[in-house]
Amino acid sequence: MSPTPPARRLRLGLPRRMFSQLLLMQLAIAAGVTVLATGLFLAPLSDQLDDQAMRRALAIAQTTAEQPQIAKDLQSTSPSVDGPVQVEAERIRRATQAEYVVIMNTRGVRWSHTDPRQIGGIVSTDPARALAGEQVMEIDDGTLGRSARGKVPLRDSDGDIIGAVSVGIAYDSVRARLIHAIPGLLAYAGGALAVGALAAWLISRRVQRQTRDLAFSDISALLAEREAMLHGIREGVVALDRGGRIRLLNDEARRLLGIGDEAVGRSLDEALGEGRTTDVLAGRVTGTDLLTVRGQRVLIANRMPTDDGGAVATLRDRTELEQLGRELDSTRGLIDALRAQDHEHANRMHTVLGLLELEMYDDAVEFVGEVVGDHRATAEQVTEKIRDPLLAALLVGKATVAAERAVALWISDRTWLPDRLIDPRGIVTVVGNLVDNALDAVAGTPHARVEVELRAEGRTAVLRVRDTGPGIPAEQRELVFTEGWSTKKPPAHGKRGIGLSLVRRLAERQGGSATVTEADGGGAEFTVVLPEALAGPGLEPALTVPAVVEEES
Repeated sequence: MSPTPPARRLRLGLPRRMFSQLLLMQLAIAAGVTVLATGLFLAPLSDQLDDQAMRRALAIAQTTAEQPQIAKDLQSTSPSVDGPVQVEAERIRRATQAEYVVIMNTRGVRWSHTDPRQIGGIVSTDPARALAGEQVMEIDDGTLGRSARGKVPLRDSDGDIIGAVSVGIAYDSVRARLIHAIPGLLAYAGGALAVGALAAWLISRRVQRQTRDLAFSDISALLAEREAMLHGIREGVVALDRGGRIRLLNDEARRLLGIGDEAVGRSLDEALGEGRTTDVLAGRVTGTDLLTVRGQRVLIANRMPTDDGGAVATLRDRTELEQLGRELDSTRGLIDALRAQDHEHANRMHTVLGLLELEMYDDAVEFVGEVVGDHRATAEQVTEKIRDPLLAALLVGKATVAAERAVALWISDRTWLPDRLIDPRGIVTVVGNLVDNALDAVAGTPHARVEVELRAEGRTAVLRVRDTGPGIPAEQRELVFTEGWSTKKPPAHGKRGIGLSLVRRLAERQGGSATVTEADGGGAEFTVVLPEALAGPGLEPALTVPAVVEEES
């Protein structure tokens, strides 16, 4: 037999939804403020009513004391129920609706009273202050109960004090006025509370729509998840407000863009400066998977508008992928060159074998000498003019590839570059990109030729690559250096339009330039000037600048 499940306890507490919690909190605040305001109003109202009652009693007493006939009657008659003082006092009491009007002599003996039995008796409260000439206002208890009182001295025609006048206003009437005022006050308070409740409901509904009726705990969890996601993903995320200012950067975006928290709150132009990266993130360049270069990094950017007029941009780092793609292209080129060399070597071996079988030994020796001499001449021609081993090896390899593609690769007679390069790998990147572009441009054209000129002018390196291809129209000579712009089909591994942009960026980072003009006789001539590219005489060259990604434009 299964045990009886425990009874569920009724759990009281705030509702989970933000709308309900916010509404309850606002209603509680509105009700509390209303109660507090009502209490703060009632407290001084009671004091004001007491003061008004005392002043009214004092005014009646003053008016009574100023009648000269009452002073004469007090001096000339004895206290009695039918006496003139009692008659006049009762008339005043009824006319003013006071509780009592008591007229007394200097010994405190009453000449008038609401209760005739009290006439001739001593007053119950001390009249000394009034008999001393003071005007008195007070709340006190007497024979008729609690009342608001006013007491003044009574003077004869010579101004001498002969008695006093005491007037009382029933305190019950004062309290009745206060109680009578409460319903109206509560009505106003209720109206204010209703308006506050309506405003609270409208505000809560607006917050409900904006927060999509989530609970506070849900919002807290979403914020925690957002922080974990933004700082954990391997894509850069940049959030912009409707004014184009940066409002959020995750760790990867800071790394890729090379900026820090100081960029938050600033516009893209202020944080990043002018350039294609800024234009892409700002939406001035439209499209998907837009290519851009930031520093030494190749980035792919996408931008998505948000409902509040801002946008969220994502950045992916393609630097390593472009490096791998470039290496793959180089490897394929090397394989094609080796395949061609293998095919050519087989033909030559067959020729040598045939000469030997025909016993044409002298011709065989001459043929082998010519083949070896051609390769040796090409290598010697390069190494005599270019003393840096990395750059020389690059050009020897490019010469082999050019020969396979039926292109003549020439080293200009003006070429001379000593082995004092500060950044050989950077210059290898520049020359490799320019030569590859030139080979692509002249491939398949008659009398295809590419000429390379590398010169040292002091510590400045001047690199020129000319080709006999179709050239570049004048209106496109700046576009070819723009990230993502290319006239060629993209390779299998990714996008084009990076190489020439990186060439110019490398040159400008070193204070130089990269330009393109029309070569003599047609074709294109690329010129790259790299100041301070060579170490001074007697100084050892060193790799001080990291290599830049190579890619065909």
